[in-house]
Amino acid sequence: MRKPGRSNYWLCAGIVACVNFSVFDSSAQSYPVKPIRMVVGYVPGGAVDFTARLLAQKLSESLGQQVVVENRAGAATAIATERVATSPPDGYTLLLIPTSTAVQSALRNNLPYDLKRDLAPVSLVSIGPFVLVVHPSLPARNVKEFIALARSQPGKLDYGSPGVGSANHLVGELFDLQAKVKLVHVPYKGSGEAVIAAASGQTPVSFPSVSGALPLLATGKLRPLAVTSAKRVSSLPSVTTLDESGLPGFDYFAWYGVSAPAGAPKDIIMRLNAVLGRIVQMSDVKEALNKQGLEPQSSTPEQFAAVISREIEQTVKLIQLTGLKAE
Repeated sequence: MRKPGRSNYWLCAGIVACVNFSVFDSSAQSYPVKPIRMVVGYVPGGAVDFTARLLAQKLSESLGQQVVVENRAGAATAIATERVATSPPDGYTLLLIPTSTAVQSALRNNLPYDLKRDLAPVSLVSIGPFVLVVHPSLPARNVKEFIALARSQPGKLDYGSPGVGSANHLVGELFDLQAKVKLVHVPYKGSGEAVIAAASGQTPVSFPSVSGALPLLATGKLRPLAVTSAKRVSSLPSVTTLDESGLPGFDYFAWYGVSAPAGAPKDIIMRLNAVLGRIVQMSDVKEALNKQGLEPQSSTPEQFAAVISREIEQTVKLIQLTGLKAE
């Protein structure tokens, strides 16, 4: 029997490729056929939960299936991340991944997952700064006065965060480093608890997201001193930046994105990427995010993967400079 010629070989290969493509395309077109879970590593309240619920609502409308937010708080997002990393890679379990999740990968050696290996980045969705706030009883009305107060009481001023290795914790460590002060970190189970503790005076200092701080700032239960980004934010136009307030070059902000379990079909990843890209450009979504001090942001899966890698590398450097350790 004559062996197939080269042209016949490529013809057969082309047919196989077309069949595979049509199968992938078909799975993307039929997806989703059941509800989707979006897992959040914090209790309800705060920027991460707000972003997840906003996206869930719009994804439900765009995909024609309910997207349910599932809060799995604890271990600075490690519990939620493991939940998604070990879920079936079918696109029906997603993770709203904040900066803190990448930080954990640099901070902890015993995580039950490998962030780069076990999760498939889908897209960035927003970025936003933090804001240094204090309880009104604290005798500091600006950053200069606060630094002077902290230097006069080393190791006596507490600040709360959603947990060890959270982005709110990291920005506090950066502040200590650049301001040459020593604040005492107090971890809570979620961003809502941390900011409420600041408002009650239990831990009189905090670095919440702008969205988490706004309600308490509006009622005067917290006093804003500065935002942590290089630029001021539209929702707090009168609040200076740390850079303007005597800490030149200070520029730290959070990012939020969506990931799926590694191995999720590429066509489903790309469909979710396209839908999320459209959602963050919707005028009502932009307005909702802006009111929370967040800026809509989209990316390719590859670009989001690069953001995660860069965050891990930067955190490793911070750990080396500060001696930061998981508690």
